[in-house]
Amino acid sequence: MLNIVLFGPPGAGKGTQSEKLIDKYQLVHLSTGDILRGEIAAGTALGLEAKKLMDAGSLVPDEVVIGMISSKLDQNKGAKGFIFDGFPRTAAQAESLDKMLKDKNTSITKMLALEVNNDELTKRLLIRGKNSGRADDQNEEIIRNRINEYNNKTAPLKNYYSAQGKFQSIQGIGTVDEIFESLCKNIDAGKQIA
Repeated sequence: MLNIVLFGPPGAGKGTQSEKLIDKYQLVHLSTGDILRGEIAAGTALGLEAKKLMDAGSLVPDEVVIGMISSKLDQNKGAKGFIFDGFPRTAAQAESLDKMLKDKNTSITKMLALEVNNDELTKRLLIRGKNSGRADDQNEEIIRNRINEYNNKTAPLKNYYSAQGKFQSIQGIGTVDEIFESLCKNIDAGKQIA
């Protein structure tokens, strides 16, 4: 089973690249935001608990998110693999995810991180803001804060997956197809070793 954590700061191209990876490798997309919204819309026990917390302005605890991911994995038992988007974000979440996956006799295959410098990210997000109308992509100060937040919080994850030999840095500057080719080469090289 091919289980990929796709990482990158806001504006790195995760959304574009994850769609292409999903198509090529027939993976199931696991976006924690989508899962949360789906569970809430379906009125599941986990969804109701998450909604109550979100309505109060609290973060949804890791164990609730892990429970939702576990449920999604169970619903897709025949999948060739999964692409994790937006989770894990901390070493503690990565440990919880590893434990849950081990219980299901699988594991994370690779963590692929799209690397793009801060100036390029800011430029991309400002363009995206003009085109999409997203308020959080129109203010340079907010954008730089989001990028710094990402860099500060995800550094421990790079160390976590590096220690397991699963972390791969991918140059996130170039054409969409060039970046996609780099991701695929990395994935395919790992599949031959396994």
